[in-house]
Amino acid sequence: MFLDEIAKKRQSCRSYDGSRAIEREKLDSVLEAAKLAPSACNGQPYHITVCTGEAAKKTAKACQGMGMNKFASDAPVLIVISEEKYVKTASLGSKVTGIDYRSIDIGILAAYITAEAESQGLSSCILGWLDDGKIKEVCGNEGNTRLVITLGYASEGDPLRAKKRKDLGELVSFVE
Repeated sequence: MFLDEIAKKRQSCRSYDGSRAIEREKLDSVLEAAKLAPSACNGQPYHITVCTGEAAKKTAKACQGMGMNKFASDAPVLIVISEEKYVKTASLGSKVTGIDYRSIDIGILAAYITAEAESQGLSSCILGWLDDGKIKEVCGNEGNTRLVITLGYASEGDPLRAKKRKDLGELVSFVE
């Protein structure tokens, strides 16, 4: 599958088939793609925690404050992405430029994870609404939780929604 096909098909899934487990080889493929995601100075300033079973249920609950993300309970896998320290060169670069490279790196990582999941026939949703303290209790992570990604198979009949995006003329400008 080519990237443009993945981009057209991939959407945030909010209806998982809770009875269908993810095959280990598909999950391993997603994690291998994550390992290859580019990062500032190749530092990979994050940690990936894969939650299944009871840990997935507890992590889903930690993402459901104020009635949000109820669908997460049906996802068989939740991937927790937490911040780690910069490598020295990226740390120096961040201080000099004032740019938070970790946020950029974590965004790229999430894109690689969700794209590879789609190529494997899996659905995903990136969650930013979460209780970091509760997730740390479940996962034992020291770094701050930045994102949680749900993974699973969409429920049968879950339709592909039309994408609402800006027109390229609004989104892109060229300068010479």
